[in-house]
Formats: sequence, C-alpha cells, structure tokens
Amino acid sequence: MNKENLVHFFHNTNLVSLSTAHEIADRFAHKFIPKNQFLLSEGKISDEYLFLEKGYMRAFAHDLEGNEVSTNFCSSGQVVFEISSFFNRTRSKENIQALTDCEGWYISYQQLNDLFHSLPEFREFGRSILVKGFAELKTRMLAMITETAEERYEALLKTNPGIFQHAPLKHIASYLGITDTSLSRIRKDLLKK
Repeated sequence: MNKENLVHFFHNTNLVSLSTAHEIADRFAHKFIPKNQFLLSEGKISDEYLFLEKGYMRAFAHDLEGNEVSTNFCSSGQVVFEISSFFNRTRSKENIQALTDCEGWYISYQQLNDLFHSLPEFREFGRSILVKGFAELKTRMLAMITETAEERYEALLKTNPGIFQHAPLKHIASYLGITDTSLSRIRKDLLKK
C-alpha cells in the first residue's frame, strides 16, 4: 500500500506544498485494524492520529444504563481519533471500533506535535482540520435539536451512504438519537415516497 492518498489528503487543502505533504506522509506508519477490533477503548488515552484509507469505523460511548450510543461513523479519507483525549492527554470516554477490516496510516501524539512545531504548513493544516471537525460537531449538535429524525436520517444517507451497508441498524439508530423501530418506520416511509 503506498501513501499517495495520504499525500493527496495533506496537499489537497492547498495549505501544504507537495514536497511538505510527502515529508509529512513519510512520518506515518501503516496500520491494519481487523473487523471488530478497537482502535481505542474507553479508559485509555488516545495516542494515534489515523488517516483511514480503507474501511468503516464507529465511535461510541456508553450511556448511564450501559447502552452503546454511536457518536460518529468514519469512512475512508477521514482522520480518526478521539480529539479530547488525544490533545488533553486524558482517558477517553469513547471507544473506536472497526466495522470492517480497516487500513490506514497513523502517527503518535508526540510525533504529531513534533511535526506541528517543525513545519508551520502542517500547523495550518492541523488547524483547518480542527476547525472543520468543530463545525461538523456543532452542525450535528444543532441537527439533534432542530431537525426531525427523518431529516437527520436523510442527511446521513446523503453524507455517508456507505455506512448503511456496513453498520448494523441499531448503531445507526443510536447515532440518530432514535429507536431501531423508529428507524425502520422512517426507512419504510421513505421507500413509499
């Protein structure tokens, strides 16, 4: 597996030159995560910044009754890590698990910080990724308040259609903040339209 997609990911932002993108990519190591294996387990400190090249992953936490609640789905071309634990060096309340066999490129917290300090271009890239992630989180939070379950379902279908082939419906339902039964009804109603 070569690092061309990783290089493209860095260079595509127009914040990193092609030569710097190659230099950054050289610091990343290959990682294979088999289906159902955890990239991060609750209680551990997130120490890997992963560029997911192939596969699907799910982040989830446990509610007060011990039920799994999906907090995010990640697909190829995305960065996967638990941001709060990673940057604050605190124990994670989330788990990140492979829904399929996954492959990607990772770097440790210390290596990432070394890159931030030595390459100003990479620091700008990192800032843009964090801003984008924050905006997505804010959009999701507001959608949970201002949109119907049907609208949230349709948005997920539009932004991440592949997830419906790889994630069990119960995980998708918990991500949308609804029951499995409600999700089945929504899907049935949309098929009738």
